[in-house]
Amino acid sequence: MVDKDVVDQSNLNRQILHSQADIGKKKVASAEEKLTALNPDIHVNIIDTTIDESNAARLVGGADGIVDAMDNYPTRYLLNDIALEKKIPLFHGAIRGFYGQATTIIPGKTACLRCVFPCAPPKEVFPVIGATPGVIGTIQANEVIRYLLGNGDLLANRLLIWDGMCSRTEEIAVARNPRCPACGNETSGKDTRKEGA
Repeated sequence: MVDKDVVDQSNLNRQILHSQADIGKKKVASAEEKLTALNPDIHVNIIDTTIDESNAARLVGGADGIVDAMDNYPTRYLLNDIALEKKIPLFHGAIRGFYGQATTIIPGKTACLRCVFPCAPPKEVFPVIGATPGVIGTIQANEVIRYLLGNGDLLANRLLIWDGMCSRTEEIAVARNPRCPACGNETSGKDTRKEGA
């Protein structure tokens, strides 16, 4: 878990690992405390830093996948590039107000993030409805679990769109772009899901 921020009052409506008592505390420390209290048998590797080009590959290390819970596209594109380089999946999720989206990127097999979003949307500050990251985060967690188990139909080449204003999901089919600057030269890769995990 990588994050540089501290807990702020504005986080509490959507970042349920933190509480009023955690305001001013490092987010990674607060998250580690809550997660290990829920399950003392797990090890949470927390890293208090900002993800950037100088450290992203090292931070990902030998992970089996990357969960994108970022709030900006430059970092998402960086994680996309690292996932392609390491040939590991990227579980993308993004939110905006009542709306969210999710997809699973398998290098060499599916559209990558730049295939789906060739250009980053303009940077903006927008309100976040606390339920929206709950919906999208749960979808991402479900994708990770099914990927690790090697079961089910992943959101591969499918962008799931959540519309919280009318409680509706839709899917958009996506495809690899052979001219994509990130994955256009990728050959068909193997599915890196663990067998029988």
